[in-house]
Amino acid sequence: MRREKLVQLMDDHGVDAVAVNAGPSLTYLTDLHFHLMERPVVIIFTKDKPPTIILPELEKVKLDSLNYEVRSFTYGEDPASWGALFRDAVAGLNLGPKIAVEPRQFRVLEYELLKSAVPDAEFIDASPVISGLRAVKSQDEVKDMQKAVKIAEAALEATLPLMSIGVDEKEIAAELFLQLMRHGSENSLPFAPIVAAGPNGANPHAQPSSRKLQNGDLLIIDWGARYKGYASDLTRTFGIGRLAETEKEIHHLVHMANRAGRKAGGVGVTCEQVDRATRGVIETAGYGQYFSHRTGHGLGLDCHEDPYIREGNRQLLEVGMTYTVEPGIYLPGKNGVRIEDDVVVTAEGSKSLSTLTRKLRYIL
Repeated sequence: MRREKLVQLMDDHGVDAVAVNAGPSLTYLTDLHFHLMERPVVIIFTKDKPPTIILPELEKVKLDSLNYEVRSFTYGEDPASWGALFRDAVAGLNLGPKIAVEPRQFRVLEYELLKSAVPDAEFIDASPVISGLRAVKSQDEVKDMQKAVKIAEAALEATLPLMSIGVDEKEIAAELFLQLMRHGSENSLPFAPIVAAGPNGANPHAQPSSRKLQNGDLLIIDWGARYKGYASDLTRTFGIGRLAETEKEIHHLVHMANRAGRKAGGVGVTCEQVDRATRGVIETAGYGQYFSHRTGHGLGLDCHEDPYIREGNRQLLEVGMTYTVEPGIYLPGKNGVRIEDDVVVTAEGSKSLSTLTRKLRYIL
């Protein structure tokens, strides 16, 4: 079904072929799993022939499990043979002038090999085709994402007893990683957990450091699990000891912004409208300059994918689309707050897959 829909989208967008290398889209379209490595793996989809896959000999056994036809071309350990193999693979495909590839995934390595095999081809952006497939999730995909959320929530709860004044960010991150594994996450996490307290929390993408938790800190924890390839991505912010009134205020504002963003989604709503509903709470309170990133991003096999919840994106939400709502306020040199949930669009509006309390919880 996914490959049939791919052909329809290729027709809709005037694309003659789609070439995909190792990564989430290849897995999505084939049920095959390859990691990105020094040996190229490329599969080419056309409108009227079986998929053509180029892969190392050592990986060919993976094709034995397929229940559909593929044309396979394998190579050994000599990179000098790759160019000729790519030319053999595309011979007879009658590739048209436009070959679509994913610009954030397809590397120079694969591009040069394919370009040498089809020198007259124009390589174009496959994002409209691929996102048209992957942005709308099936019920089974949403169930897998729900499971990834539950794993992440349970892992954080199991990590909380470690948190106290004097414990450093790296210790918390290490324990959280361990608990994610214990509670059922795949070991290829969507991203390394972010644990950032006090001034470090004013950096949205801070890395865990040896800084110890101190009285008056806000502690941001941004983490996720992976289940059957699907990611969760959550953030909660905790109070350490006694907080100043400013810290309490910004947490409350982010909480309200998060709630507004979660409620704003629905069929036919634009991504921009969700961003504005979320951002408006923080801007009205005078902290707009301290909310320095988009409201959210799509979520699925990739931790960041379409649709992107930002100003200027007028893409319409559809039933089955999944994305994050993650407003934040970051006060340089002081503290930061972010509260993030994973949302799915339903026929009735939008639903949060995550249920962990968003209220300010204190660590003493």
